[in-house]
Amino acid sequence: MGIIVGVDIGGTFTDFVWVEDGGLRVLKLPTTPAQEKGFLAGLERLPGAEIERIVHGTTVATNALLEGKWARTALITTAGFRDVLEIGRQNRPSLYDLFCERPAPIVPRKWRLEVPERVDAHGQVVRPLDEGAVKRLARVIAGGEVESMAVVFLFSFLNPAHERRVREILREEGVEVPITLSCEVLPEFREYERTSTTVLTAALRPVVEGYLFRLSEGLASRGIAAPLLVMQSSGGVAGTEEAARMAAALLLSGPAGGVIGARRVGLAAGFADLITLDMGGTSADVSLIRDGEITLTPEREIAVRPIRLPTVDVHTVGAGGGSIAWLEPGGGLRVGPRSARAVPGPACYGRGGTEPTVTDAHLLLGHLPGDRPLGGLPPLSSELAGRAVGEIARALSLPLEVAAWGILEVVEATMERAIRVISVERGHDPRGFTLVAFGGAGPLHGANLARRLGIPRVLVPTCAGVLSALGLISADLRHTFVRSLVAPLEELSPDRMNEILDSFRQEAEKILAAEGVPEGARSYRPAADLRYRGQAYEITLPLPDRPLTEEDLRELAERFHREHERRYGYAVPGEPVELVNLRLLAVGETEAPELPVVPGGGSLEGALIERRRVYFGDGWVEAPIYARERLPAGAEFPGPAVIEGVESTCLVPPGSRAHVDAYGDLILEV
Repeated sequence: MGIIVGVDIGGTFTDFVWVEDGGLRVLKLPTTPAQEKGFLAGLERLPGAEIERIVHGTTVATNALLEGKWARTALITTAGFRDVLEIGRQNRPSLYDLFCERPAPIVPRKWRLEVPERVDAHGQVVRPLDEGAVKRLARVIAGGEVESMAVVFLFSFLNPAHERRVREILREEGVEVPITLSCEVLPEFREYERTSTTVLTAALRPVVEGYLFRLSEGLASRGIAAPLLVMQSSGGVAGTEEAARMAAALLLSGPAGGVIGARRVGLAAGFADLITLDMGGTSADVSLIRDGEITLTPEREIAVRPIRLPTVDVHTVGAGGGSIAWLEPGGGLRVGPRSARAVPGPACYGRGGTEPTVTDAHLLLGHLPGDRPLGGLPPLSSELAGRAVGEIARALSLPLEVAAWGILEVVEATMERAIRVISVERGHDPRGFTLVAFGGAGPLHGANLARRLGIPRVLVPTCAGVLSALGLISADLRHTFVRSLVAPLEELSPDRMNEILDSFRQEAEKILAAEGVPEGARSYRPAADLRYRGQAYEITLPLPDRPLTEEDLRELAERFHREHERRYGYAVPGEPVELVNLRLLAVGETEAPELPVVPGGGSLEGALIERRRVYFGDGWVEAPIYARERLPAGAEFPGPAVIEGVESTCLVPPGSRAHVDAYGDLILEV
């Protein structure tokens, strides 16, 4: 049997994880500017075992959006609605900011093209599509400047015929660029969000398609025939064709893998209520898992651009190992969001970086070993780190170690605020959760953050530095289908709803079959978005996976009232309930490798590397340094201590106690 490989590409490191001979194997390499080169170079360093499947998390779509390197895109829309993308919504967070600058639309006005046509709010054609106008636009588009097309017509989620006919005409007229239809990306009401999501998908599609094509070509040239799956923002994976078609669904590809991995190790360790902290080289991502269920959000903004697709509810802040410390004009110490990234990297890397970073501070405080760096890096330079942090120390008239500790406290304050956003501000008491600290830098900060927030326990997975890659090989295939109805529930017939859900299921079966999922591994989860008439938000409730009956609809309304009261503290049983969207989640179960068990019977002394001076805020202490891979199951010891792994380093501060569970996870009682 072959191995399943997870490859997660972050801003600083590229992580590889696979299970072989009952053990978890990891490889960590610096990320290359052309991501596919580092991906393929890492695969060449894997053992000779046959690769059965590759699952990939990538930041290609995210980087393209943040850096403005998307494809030149044109938008065809209903006459009179070309400026929906620019008008947006009426909510104005910067209403009183006289110097507010909104980002320019992805599609400039000259490429927002209008076509006479109109469908009304019931899906009836009011004005037929002007096919001659579409043909004239096709001749303009075929000039070569446009690299991708988006088509968004009013109410096309009720009647997509005009959008589909436009694609046919463009192809007949010789337009060869990718064409993205809103009825296939987001068949929901809310014109601005539907337009924004469709345009984002179209703009990123050539970028993602080109990347996945180069990756597939590279795999084929190396004789690797294993299927390639890509992690989506929803926490599920998809084949390359579906991933490219829904390019905007990859914007949170890497962070979603981390949450999947945290859930898996958390449940294995016996903890179902988790706060996840994924701190890498560039950013920190936090999320909340309640009763073992990952929180999804139907809409979010990325780079101030709304995207309405199901995504794992992750809150991201610019706090990573490479985050740069700097002084604001008033003399206050700030850390991030700017990062030194992989190149030039922190000053201690010796690659030309001169600005002080979080990693430089850890090295100066004895938290990191200079002669045993992660990810195949050369030895880290304390001299270069001291030179960089020394600039901050001199400006603040502080000893070097106090300035370095201050850098850590500032970056932890940023992460503490992020955790409060996804817990306290949403009605969850963090004191009832376990903090899962992972990523290359997360285990260095987990215990201190837990103490700040009153969290009693920190779980540091055995593969903390590459947990996102482990999450990739643990994820199932997932595809979401949705259609807006916007009608009172009492006026809808079960037959109409069943017809829509059946069409979803047929489409899902085709996709899962094309991805090689056997029938026995397929499952379907229908759901409905409901609200009181006039509300601007919905509650999603599951539906039974069978033909719906009148009794099901009555019971659905009662469940909505109960859930509304649970969430918001009140219900209005006399108010009519409106069904906004019907949904179907199609899941193709994959065979995830078992988590390896760590043998017991060893000793702490056998895992001891050395003792060295380590700074913990109150001063320097002599602390034991343990090798993570040599710690036996059942081992228990108090802080202060440092645990060094091949992919991450964990800090156990004074006053904490650590023990090792059966899977090799470190559990810190704070």
